[in-house]
Formats: sequence, C-alpha cells, structure tokens
Amino acid sequence: MTTVRLPLFPLNSVLFPGLVLPLTVFEERYRAMMRELLKTPEDEPRRFAVVAIRDGHEVAPSDPGMPDPTAEPERGAAAGFGPDPLKAFHGVGCVADAATVRERSDGTFEVLATGTTRVRLLSVDASGPFLTAELEELPEEPGDEADALAEGVLRSFRQYQKRLAGARERSLSTGADLPDDPSVVSYLVAAAMVHDTPTKQRLLQAPDTASRLRDELKLLRAETAIIRSLPSLPAFELTRAPTSLN
Repeated sequence: MTTVRLPLFPLNSVLFPGLVLPLTVFEERYRAMMRELLKTPEDEPRRFAVVAIRDGHEVAPSDPGMPDPTAEPERGAAAGFGPDPLKAFHGVGCVADAATVRERSDGTFEVLATGTTRVRLLSVDASGPFLTAELEELPEEPGDEADALAEGVLRSFRQYQKRLAGARERSLSTGADLPDDPSVVSYLVAAAMVHDTPTKQRLLQAPDTASRLRDELKLLRAETAIIRSLPSLPAFELTRAPTSLN
C-alpha cells in the first residue's frame, strides 16, 4: 500500500483526475497552506489533497460575518468540521497539483490546480495551522469491457450535449474534441454532468473504470430524457470545476 501525507483542502464539490480547479483562498488556515506550498521548489509538484465535505462547512465562521453574522467564531485547522474531522469528509478524494499559486496584495491567493490521482483518506491531523492527511493512492483499474463502454458513454454524452445545447440555444463542442481513453472519458463525463455531490462522489470512488462508465451510461440516459422535458437545465463547462471561495 502506497501512502502519502499531504495538506488537505475540503470543498463542497468533487474533484476528478484531469479536471481543472480554480480557487480563491482567503481563510487563514488555507492561506497558511498556500504559503507552505510556495516553499516547494518550482521544479517539484505543489500537491495537496481535495476531499468533498460530507458534514460541515466549506467556510468556517472564523471571522465576524463569515459566513454567518450570528455564528460564534471558530478557530483552528478543523473549524467547522466537528470534533472528528475524518467523519466530516467523504473517504475518497483527489490529489491536486497547483500549477499557479499567486498571492494578492491583501494576502489572499489565486490558485489554479489540476486533479491527478485518486486517494483514500486514512487519517486527518488537525494539530497544525492547516489540515493534513495520510492518504492511500488508489490505482485506476480498467475493469471488464471498458473500451466498449467508453464508446457507448461518448455516444450518450453527445446526445446529452445536444440536449444541453438546445436548452441554452448555443452549440457545444463536437465529438472530435472528446477523448477516447476510457478512464479519461469516465472522469470527464462525471465532472460534466449536472449532479449532486453524493452522485459525483459515487462516480469518483467507483472500483474501476468500467463500473464508473456503466453508472454514467444509466445517468446519461436518464438525464437526457429529463432535459428533453425540462430544456432549461444548465450546462457546465467540461474541464473546469466552479471556483471555490474556501
């Protein structure tokens, strides 16, 4: 079992391998994390782990009016996540490689990172200025019939795109812009579909690529039927997650 210890950045969203993650960092605990990452030589990866929050708040009430003006301020790395942070997070996350970490004049940071590898959360340490975690790297196994399933998912995804394009009265990218590697297809489609965090988390932690693709095929067919009836559903940009404000 390959384990690694990395800074931990909890979010109210799921990060998938290959997806771009823009962040605006203003909480002190995460600013401290970014200052630590900046100590890493530029020719080495500046890595941290992203996990989806199961029970807790992405932004802790650590300053007056942030985010609830009536809330009592909380301090520390685990603020907003209860006495046992490990229980507050989903058990599988994704390592992020920060290509850009830029400090603003007010001390906040703009960060642009990309998801790389899935990891399982083994333990969380809240003793420092920011959360760190011991993580087990998860291999991406292809599973049975991954290639054929990827072709089916791409066909269904193109139909899904067409429905979304019609709902928004604009054109979306053609199939030529889509990948053909089954694992890449599975993550891209998982990120692009409009679903809640538990559903996306289920896709992230699928045991293999084929299982994820099978699940996506069912979801795509159901979503396409829904969009046909409700053409006002929003479309999401394929390779970017929403900007987080912690």
